[in-house]
Amino acid sequence: MKKLFMFLAVAGLMTFTANIASAQDENEAPAATEQVAEAEDEAEPVVDLFAGSGEEVPLHQALKTKFIEGGAGFMSLIIICLILGMALAIERILYLALSKTNTTKLLDAVEKALEEGGIEKAKEVCRNTRGPVASIFYQGLLRADQGVDVVEKTIVSYGGVQMSQMENGLSWIGLFISIAPSLGFLGTVIGMIQAFDAIQAAGDISPNVVAGGMKVALITTVGGLIVAMILQIFYNYIIAKIDALSIDMEDSSIRFVDTMVKYNKK
Repeated sequence: MKKLFMFLAVAGLMTFTANIASAQDENEAPAATEQVAEAEDEAEPVVDLFAGSGEEVPLHQALKTKFIEGGAGFMSLIIICLILGMALAIERILYLALSKTNTTKLLDAVEKALEEGGIEKAKEVCRNTRGPVASIFYQGLLRADQGVDVVEKTIVSYGGVQMSQMENGLSWIGLFISIAPSLGFLGTVIGMIQAFDAIQAAGDISPNVVAGGMKVALITTVGGLIVAMILQIFYNYIIAKIDALSIDMEDSSIRFVDTMVKYNKK
């Protein structure tokens, strides 16, 4: 339930921020038009996304124009893929950040607790420590009276559970990475069909009709590819974090088993 709440909160925040930015742009548009001649020298850095048109506009305004030109239908779906994918990615990053544990310090604390108060005190140390490593140790301590072999099997089994929890939601991010460019290509194909319909209606192949239709069609492909690349970067970062945590879990689990062997020999 906490994960669902975190995901909804992140998605809502990103959507609210996007709406606020859009509203501000619409409110500022008339004033900017009246003062454009006076503000030329002091204007913010501009980017020419209208190659060949001779027009220079601010980056955010150019992106908004391209979004409208690409078609609200398909471009909105692509933006939704970006928002949902980013919300899932941020939720995973926060979850993994909270899962990070100083395993050396935890092992020392568990070993000291075993020497001073036995299994129960070691359980208390694990209960008061966040992260998957502490949970794995706790599950092993629950079965300490059944022998080291049972403890080791328990650690291996529960480690797999913790890995599944860390990878939760990655399949959805992968889905958005795949579907964003697919939506872009679909928009391009439909845009090309509309361009050919316009050519057929005009009765001849006009360069303006062909160029205009093709430009609008290709904008959706560009948008889909950009969204996929952004999400892919976050996806690979999350995978790298999970790999690092997995190595840490395996190493600390081996050391924990060694600690339990020493404790049982006393």
